[in-house]
Formats: sequence, structure tokens, C-alpha cells
Amino acid sequence: MAVTNIEVKLKRGQSIEKAISKFKRLVKDSKILYELKERQYYVKPSIIKKEKRAKAKARMKKQSKFD
Repeated sequence: MAVTNIEVKLKRGQSIEKAISKFKRLVKDSKILYELKERQYYVKPSIIKKEKRAKAKARMKKQSKFD
């Protein structure tokens, strides 16, 4: 897992609520929580490949639906 330091600096007169919302947005954009959720349990490589193929198949089906 890559180490990511997320820092939000307050400007003079800036509210804490605004800084917290900015921090939350930065965390969401960096996908740290997603990676932690994915690493919570071990997933066999064969399962990862199977899910990847299923997602690709679903994308192709969706794309052909619009063509």
C-alpha cells in the first residue's frame, strides 16, 4: 500500500467544517478507503481474474446495448 499523506491547511478565518469537507473529498479521491476495504480479506488470484472477466463481459454487454 502506498503511503499517502493528506494535508489540509486552514486559511485565516476558514471554518473547520469547510476544512473537514475538503479533507473528506481528498481521502475519497485518493481511494485510500477503497484500498483498505479491498485488503481487509485475502482474495485468491483465481477469484480476482474471474471477477475481472465478469466486469469486462458486463462492460461489453452494456456497450453493445448502446450501439
